[in-house]
Amino acid sequence: MSAAGIAFFVFGLTFGGVILGMLVRKTLPDHHFNSDSRDVVKLAIGTVATLSALVLGLLIASARSSFDTRDAELRQFAANIILLDRQLVHYGPETQTARESLRHYTSYKIDATWRSQASRSVVDANGWTLLEDVQDRIRALTPTTGSQRELQSRALEISGEIAQARWLLSLQGGSSVSPPFLWILVFWLAAIFTSFGLLTPPNATVIGALLVCAVSVSGAIFLILEMTSPFEGLIQISSTPMREALAQLR
Repeated sequence: MSAAGIAFFVFGLTFGGVILGMLVRKTLPDHHFNSDSRDVVKLAIGTVATLSALVLGLLIASARSSFDTRDAELRQFAANIILLDRQLVHYGPETQTARESLRHYTSYKIDATWRSQASRSVVDANGWTLLEDVQDRIRALTPTTGSQRELQSRALEISGEIAQARWLLSLQGGSSVSPPFLWILVFWLAAIFTSFGLLTPPNATVIGALLVCAVSVSGAIFLILEMTSPFEGLIQISSTPMREALAQLR
């Protein structure tokens, strides 16, 4: 299910809990709403609300940190591609085929990562092997001067960093939010909103306030899920650094 679908589901559970609480309120005897009963219910729900607020805050902070980390890793990835190309340029014309493979890999990586912005459909699941082809071509070079040997060594080092970053970004592609963790939080939120409907006399002002609150909570869940899947959805890491790298290679 997409982040938007889960957010709508959370909204339905929370606001539906409000309506359910109001309906249940009408069926309960008056002694269920005396001051002692209300105080106990408020204390119990206050405990759950505190837990929910802490967890939501931690999830948002963690999602934002994860988003910023992946963005920084991608920028470093793009910078290393440019740096590798410049090392090959300084080595000499013998590196032309390696540079062409690097351009093909960069173009493939952009289309494979940002599929919604891709200029063409990516059907080659093994396109990442283009990077290994670049490394093989660099290893096959036969330097004749000390400068070329230094450039070859540096190019291999940078290509190794690019390969490491490639696999790291690939393994981080999915959402980092555990589904059981998320659904326990949603259960807490639904219980809180049901108690709101149970303890509050229904009127337009109350329903409107709780509606806004339910929208806000589901919006927070949406932000968390979007930021933990940074290469798809509405909130994405920008592809500009990689496109600028490709422009430099061309």
